[in-house]
Amino acid sequence: MLETIGLILRIAIALPITFFMGKLMSKLKLPAILGWLLGGMILGPYALKILNNELLNTQWYHIMMKIFECSFGIMLGKELIFRKMRKYGKQIIVTTIFESVGTFVVVSLCFAGIFYFTGVPMYVALLFGGIALATAPAPSLSIVKEFKTKGPVTNALIPTAMLDDVVAILIFFTINSFVATKGSGATQSIFVVLLQMVVLPLAIGTAIGFAASPIFKKNRSKNATMIITIALVVFSFGVGYFIDNIILSSPAINFMLLGMAVFTTIANVIPEENMELLSKSSSPIVGVSILFMIMNLGAPLDYKLIIGAGILTLVYIVSRAIGKYFSTRLGAKITNAPLTVQKYLGLTLLPHSGVSLVFTGMAVATLSTFDMPSALIIQGTISAAAVINEVFAVIIAKKGFELAGEMEHQRTDPNNNSTNSNDQAVKITE
Repeated sequence: MLETIGLILRIAIALPITFFMGKLMSKLKLPAILGWLLGGMILGPYALKILNNELLNTQWYHIMMKIFECSFGIMLGKELIFRKMRKYGKQIIVTTIFESVGTFVVVSLCFAGIFYFTGVPMYVALLFGGIALATAPAPSLSIVKEFKTKGPVTNALIPTAMLDDVVAILIFFTINSFVATKGSGATQSIFVVLLQMVVLPLAIGTAIGFAASPIFKKNRSKNATMIITIALVVFSFGVGYFIDNIILSSPAINFMLLGMAVFTTIANVIPEENMELLSKSSSPIVGVSILFMIMNLGAPLDYKLIIGAGILTLVYIVSRAIGKYFSTRLGAKITNAPLTVQKYLGLTLLPHSGVSLVFTGMAVATLSTFDMPSALIIQGTISAAAVINEVFAVIIAKKGFELAGEMEHQRTDPNNNSTNSNDQAVKITE
């Protein structure tokens, strides 16, 4: 009991420090999320050890983080209004496919070229390409929330990031399953993985959303709506957790997708003014969730890896950035997306760490059964890249919104002479 209280006190110490580091970054005209990320890194097990491994590995801490992931779905869901998305649904799908496949091809080819001369197996290059696919939506969306961005790039970001992760799961698990056949380790069917990680949370969330939507159709006070929203988040998590740990043999449900499905369903069923009330009342919940998630994202990152980063880390960061940016630009151009989307959406898709570390752990587990040297190459390269990329990716993502002219101060400043004002006026076409 005393041990648990001690761990809770560690969180109580870490949260305000991380929060004020975010405030410091805001004073420097940088995204607060950068301060939260660095705060997690500094307070984590590789530096001050306030957020130590004992805390990060406890079951209740993992449960708490899954609840926050589920509540983050409020922010995602309220943006995915289907009647609005119909205007650019085809653009999003085509752009995401180009962006995902393009990134995979660029990164895989770059590493294949290096490994051809160094004797590393070619399947390791495919694993690097598969890991590079995924986008971590939380960092860019925290910038959306902090700077109240609005416009074509913001509208395209959320559905692109979520669909991107679905494509990433499909491609990565296919490759990981292929690589596993070369060793003695058993592999899981890609269809089973997709069912558990994508289809199941979406189905559960949609069912819960439909069942809960009548509650939000009634007019209530802001505080009452917030309490009901918190209760719904906890209930949704509870249903997902029960299915994940009691019914399924191996926990795999994506709780962010679950929460997104719940609140996307509600947002598309209840009146717009009721959804606006839900959004405003839940703003503190989403804010705390993002703070926790970014702090937790930074905690496992070892700052010392920056010093030891080698040529493979540089190749990974640069090739992934090139693949993301130019593939996104090509897909957006082919579908006649707004010029701002063509030019700047790719910049907002660079944050990566959370998903990349999960994929890396799976790839290392697969390779360690028959090719430990390759497992160490992937582990060292991605770990170092995660630290370096996440810091710079946040800054670049913010710059992307600025160049697109979608920051709140750019929309309200009458003297703003952004060169992209004409781009903003371009309407989304079919």
